[in-house]
Amino acid sequence: MRSIQKTLTSIAAVAIILGGCKSMNKTTKGAIIGTAGGGAVGAVIGKAAGNTALGAIIGATVGGVTGAVIGKKMDKQAKEIENKVPGAKVERVGEGIVVEFSDKILFAFNSSDLSSGASTNLNKLVEVLKAYPDTDIEIQGHTDSKGSDEYNQTLSEKRASSVAAFLRNKGVASGRIRIKGFGETAPVATNDTEDGRSQNRRVDFLITANEKMKADAKKEAGQ
Repeated sequence: MRSIQKTLTSIAAVAIILGGCKSMNKTTKGAIIGTAGGGAVGAVIGKAAGNTALGAIIGATVGGVTGAVIGKKMDKQAKEIENKVPGAKVERVGEGIVVEFSDKILFAFNSSDLSSGASTNLNKLVEVLKAYPDTDIEIQGHTDSKGSDEYNQTLSEKRASSVAAFLRNKGVASGRIRIKGFGETAPVATNDTEDGRSQNRRVDFLITANEKMKADAKKEAGQ
């Protein structure tokens, strides 16, 4: 019971701090979240918000001074992805990066096979991922709500797997990559309009620090 109360108290504190400090950058916010509770807070916040990327990244947060060092490294990597991969939407979150591709950039309609144009964007992303080997990559597949739950779940998993296979074939280490399919369960927009559905059909890359980066950052922070 005490641990639950502590987690809930931490979540409330984080919500108050982040809600009242709009001027904070994402690196600073990430450090605060990590100090307040790390994985437990991330799991609860992510589930409550329905944001699978946010929950996973907050769950991997180290926090404190070490987290701030990791955040600076992620700032640099995010900027490089933004400059080199024009088809990607890049967002810095806490100590990680979310890279989003809409389905039409990577796939033909209703297909899990990568389109001919997908390689242009993915090859540019691969260049950056290989230049920063001390990160883990989670590939998340998402769909809209059209079709059955089972079909959408399978399609999301197949799309994430296709992207993961591409990365491995281009030399990104298999040990860095994991995949998840969410089907239609984690929309970022309404499924009642075509515009909303198009936003929900996407593949997200979650880039977080691996154990080596965390250890190096801890040394750099003098801890």
